[in-house]
Amino acid sequence: MDQNEGKKPKGRMSAYTFFVQMCREEHRKKHPNENVNFTEFSKKCAERWKLMTEMEKKRFAEMAENDKQRYEREMSTYIPGKERNGIRIKRKKDPNAPKRPLSAFFLFCADERPAVKALFPNYSVGEAAKELGERWNKVPAEVKSKYEAKCAAEKLRYDQELAEYKCKTN
Repeated sequence: MDQNEGKKPKGRMSAYTFFVQMCREEHRKKHPNENVNFTEFSKKCAERWKLMTEMEKKRFAEMAENDKQRYEREMSTYIPGKERNGIRIKRKKDPNAPKRPLSAFFLFCADERPAVKALFPNYSVGEAAKELGERWNKVPAEVKSKYEAKCAAEKLRYDQELAEYKCKTN
């Protein structure tokens, strides 16, 4: 696969986007541990931008022009991956390939899901998953280690089967 194939270059940024990025960096330096309310922050940035003179905005316009040139340069060598109507086409998975191992959490879910379904028959898939996640977070370390050991054994099984599979297909 060519180095430039498939991964589309990052889009170009406008002068205003560079300005907002600068504002965000300034804010992070002044208030490193503060969470930002995006709506309020955006309004303040927009107000500051409106009050700026064309001379003050010039440096951001130059940054945008440089980024535009970078984008055009990268796009000139960009080779799109396999797409149809802008949607990437997935590679077909070999049905004979070994199944990937489940994580410790998913092994836990496989054991616990029937109990959750029995206790909460009206739960949607998402609600059941949330309940399973909460249960996993409350599980003692020794129980988690049991599932992590199962996971490690599954990983070994998968690695062996994958090696055998690769030998057969090559």
